[in-house]
Amino acid sequence: MPAPLTVLFEDNHCLAVAKPAPLLTQGVPAGIVTLESLVKEYLREKYGKKGRVYLGIPHRLDRPVSGVVLFARQTVSAQRLAEQFRQRLVTKTYWAVVEGEVQPAEGIWMDWLVKLADESRTVTASQETPGARQAILRYRQLASISEGTMLEMIPETGRMHQLRVQAATRGWPIRGDEWYGAKLPFGPPAVESRDRVIALHARSLTFLHPIRFEPITVVAALPDYWQIFGIPEQI
Repeated sequence: MPAPLTVLFEDNHCLAVAKPAPLLTQGVPAGIVTLESLVKEYLREKYGKKGRVYLGIPHRLDRPVSGVVLFARQTVSAQRLAEQFRQRLVTKTYWAVVEGEVQPAEGIWMDWLVKLADESRTVTASQETPGARQAILRYRQLASISEGTMLEMIPETGRMHQLRVQAATRGWPIRGDEWYGAKLPFGPPAVESRDRVIALHARSLTFLHPIRFEPITVVAALPDYWQIFGIPEQI
């Protein structure tokens, strides 16, 4: 059974929750438990809604990633939030533990990425590669831990698996991310590969309220299984 829903922000226009890994943000076919279905059930029960519950989804998190996910409760809000993501007006801050010692301690990573045809996988490529899109992120070291480094990552673009690929291609794969070459385990044991989690957490999201246009920052606590690193919540 999924853990109880953790609501981080809520009003009549938008709703932010903490997605546990390895829960899907949304999915098909109908009937599969996803974050979307849990949020709809939460709204249905809390407000006594009958029938269809509207929920706009302006962004997503990969299945093995935990952290803040923002939903819209009205169509106008959904359109405005989606536009903020398209225009890169939303600040997304991630915490990650990668294998190895990252040097320099802060900087900018710039790459060209391309999604492999018929695969849920992205690789680095040259700028001239058909379908290649630029990926940019800023990072800084938060802590040095056993066999790795804890980083804060702020992507300036939103490419598929961007943070995972950009770290791995430099020899610092995110811990637990076997898909992109990680050697060290992470998180609760899982029999199925789809149930494995990685050391990547969407720590905070800063956006403009879709109606009042005031800046709002929502923060998600680290899951309990991160405690093996001895990382304090306030860094």
